[in-house]
Amino acid sequence: MTFLDILKRRRSIRKFKSAAVEKEKIDALIEAALRSPSSRGFNPWRFIVIDDKEKINKLSLAKSHGSSFLKNAPLCIAVCGNSSESDVWVEDASIASIIIHLAAHDMGLGSCWIQIRRREHNASKSADTYVKELLGLPDNIMIESLIAIGYPDEVKQGHKKETLHLKKVSFNSYESGE
Repeated sequence: MTFLDILKRRRSIRKFKSAAVEKEKIDALIEAALRSPSSRGFNPWRFIVIDDKEKINKLSLAKSHGSSFLKNAPLCIAVCGNSSESDVWVEDASIASIIIHLAAHDMGLGSCWIQIRRREHNASKSADTYVKELLGLPDNIMIESLIAIGYPDEVKQGHKKETLHLKKVSFNSYESGE
């Protein structure tokens, strides 16, 4: 399978089988994450691999909507960045998040990115704060996303080429196609 094939077939998966993800695949996901591009080679990202069901259940409550499906995932990777190491930790952590997402698909796993940074847990607490407290993160380690990972328990077809937003592409200068 080529990289373009992965992009054509990959979809966010929110339903998972209960089977655990094998250690070899977890190790491969971490290796892929650690190979992620990083601005100026600072590598400010940090990864927390979570397979504890109770902790995953608590993380599934991080946001009022858009995180509950995590409770059914056998694995979660919290993607964080050290804000004292790089001013572009957000970008670097985002790149690492998508690398994990694509690597999971390549291994026959399903995954879904759960945005945490700048989201609300409830009216009085941010999702960032909730997750930082739950995972014991120090002040300089910022949470970007949670990646739910497991064997898919749903089948989704890739997006058809006809549905791509080609009007959002310009050449040599900006042109509004909308």
